[in-house]
Amino acid sequence: MTRTPKFRLFAWTLCLALTAVHALLAQTPAAARFMGTVTTINGSTLSVKTDSGDVRQVQVPETAVLKQVAPGEKDLSKAEVIKFSNLASGDRVLVRLDTKAPEGSAIALQVIAIKQADLAKKQEADRLDWQHRGIGGLVKSVDPAAGVIVVTSGAGAAAKTITIHTTASTVLKRYAAASVRFDEAKTAPITTVRAGDQIRARGSKSADGTELTAEEAVSGSFRNIAGQVISFDAATQTLTVKDLATKKPAAIKFTSESQTKKLPEMMASRLAMMLKSEGAGMAARGGAPAPGGAGAPPAGGMGAAHGAPGGGFDPQMMLSRAPAVQLADLKKGDAVMLVATDGANDLTAISLLAGVEPLLEAPAASNLLSNWSMGSGGGEMGQ
Repeated sequence: MTRTPKFRLFAWTLCLALTAVHALLAQTPAAARFMGTVTTINGSTLSVKTDSGDVRQVQVPETAVLKQVAPGEKDLSKAEVIKFSNLASGDRVLVRLDTKAPEGSAIALQVIAIKQADLAKKQEADRLDWQHRGIGGLVKSVDPAAGVIVVTSGAGAAAKTITIHTTASTVLKRYAAASVRFDEAKTAPITTVRAGDQIRARGSKSADGTELTAEEAVSGSFRNIAGQVISFDAATQTLTVKDLATKKPAAIKFTSESQTKKLPEMMASRLAMMLKSEGAGMAARGGAPAPGGAGAPPAGGMGAAHGAPGGGFDPQMMLSRAPAVQLADLKKGDAVMLVATDGANDLTAISLLAGVEPLLEAPAASNLLSNWSMGSGGGEMGQ
C-alpha cells in the first residue's frame, strides 16, 4: 500500500525507453509478438513475464536475430547485435514469434532487448531531471489558443503560481480513466486540461521558477475526499469513508501503487497551526498567497526540514516524512484525507493521509494532498 511514486516513475521511464520498438510493433501482428521481462533462462529457452501478467516460454534458436537497443533510442537501425548469452534475468524484451512454427510451440524469430542496468540508469537520470526541471500542482487556468497553463503549486509559504508554456513539440498526455499509471496515459490536446486538474510538467524553467517551457506534461482529474472511516474490506482492499462534503459513503479501492501515510499527533497539530496562521495571513493580505521567494524549493523537493525560504514552511516536505500506515490499522471514525481517481462510480486511491483531525479545521489544508500526491508535489516524478 505504500509503494512510492518511484514505481510510477519506473513505468513512465519504461514507456519512454521502448520508443525504438514502436515501429516494429506496428509492423507485427499482435498474436505474433509479445513484450515483457525475462524471468529465467534455461538452455536456449527464455521465460518471459509479459506485460499482461502471464509467463510465456519461448525457444530462441541460433537462427534468431538478437539485438540490444538503448533506452529512449528511436531508431532501430542503431540497435546492436548481441549473443544469446548477453541476455539476463530482468532484461526487457520484445519477442517476434515464427508464425510458421509447429502448432503449440513458441519459437523466436527476433528478440529486441533493453538491459536492466540501462533501464535503471535511465530511470535515475529521469528522476534527477524531473527533480531539477519538473513542476507539479493544480491547474488554475488554461488558454488553449496561447498554449498556456497556469498552475498553483505548494501550500502555505511555499505556495506559488507557475505559468507553463506549451509548444507544438510539447508532448501532452492525460491519465486514462481510473488509472494513475504514467505508462497508461494517452496523448491528448491541451483542450482536455481543465481548471482543478493535477498536472506534472518538465522543461526549461525561468530563473525564479515561475515559468516553464514544457517538453512534456501529464494531467488528470482527481477527486479530493475528507471524511471518516466507516469500514475496511481486506479481501477487496476497499476503504469506505463518510465523505464530509456529501455526507454520503464513498468506497475507495486501494492498489499496490496507493500511498498511505499517517501524521503523528504532534506533527498534525503543528501543521494545522501553521496552515491556520497562513490562512489568516492571506486574509489580511487580501487573499494573496505568501511568497515563497526566488528559488523556493518545490513542494516535496529538497529544502529545510521544517521551513521554506522567507521564513515560511513546506507542508509537502512534512507529508513526505510522515510514516506509512496500514489500512487494516485504521479504525472506524478515524479522520482521513484522500486523493482518488475521479471515476463515475469506481474510485481508486492515489494518496491517503490519516491522523488529520486537526487539519479538517484548516481551510488551507484542502489542496494539501493534491499537490503532494503526484510525485510529492513539485520537483520530481518520484523520490
